[in-house]
Amino acid sequence: MAILETDRLTKSFGALAAVSGVSLAIEAGTLHSIIGPNGAGKTTFFNLLTGALAPTSGTIALDGRDITGTPAHRVPHLGLARSFQRTNVFPAFSLFDNVWVAAFARAPSRKGIAWRSADRYPEARERALAALADVGLAGKADRPVREISHGEQRQLELAIALAASPRVLLLDEPAAGLAPEETKKLVALMRGLKGRYTIVLIEHKMDIIMSVSDRVSVMHFGSLIAEGTPAEIQKNAEVRRAYLGGVAA
Repeated sequence: MAILETDRLTKSFGALAAVSGVSLAIEAGTLHSIIGPNGAGKTTFFNLLTGALAPTSGTIALDGRDITGTPAHRVPHLGLARSFQRTNVFPAFSLFDNVWVAAFARAPSRKGIAWRSADRYPEARERALAALADVGLAGKADRPVREISHGEQRQLELAIALAASPRVLLLDEPAAGLAPEETKKLVALMRGLKGRYTIVLIEHKMDIIMSVSDRVSVMHFGSLIAEGTPAEIQKNAEVRRAYLGGVAA
């Protein structure tokens, strides 16, 4: 059953349709990847799903509920969480503090924050520590972010997303800039999360896509041109043309 669906979702900037009539269904509990050349519209599509951009037309539904036009600050409360292409953390804060903020923001009420310490919010603390443990960073919870590696900062971003207790996790190029060993660690982490969360992944590294995905959708010039299993996508002539031009027929 689809947990996240779009119907003819479109975003135009003047005469340019960055996302054009995309209808996509993400099945609950799967890892569904979205691939395509640079400029295909993948990140714009994520921006539409998370309320960072309002669609020109079309709809977005989560568990059958129309969430089109929901403001970005409300989307995490619906169960959608996202990581970004660029690391987006507070370097002077500890790892725990970075994740605690996300866990606390997901709470139904933030009354009294100016007068109470973080320890007075046990549920947020427990969610933050659990998220750090999920990504293998529990042992570094008290360290400042500026003292950990780039790969660990990417893991921390994932912990921040998990702290919001998402039902759907949107990952935008999580392996960007990672060394081979860091990439292996990230792939193992995604495999561990797969099934516990519905994951939608944008990634340019095809070895990752082919090894972790249940389904793959391909975007080109804002439109969906193919969808299938990793094996089906590898054999698709239109996908090869999108990536390689006339060289691959």
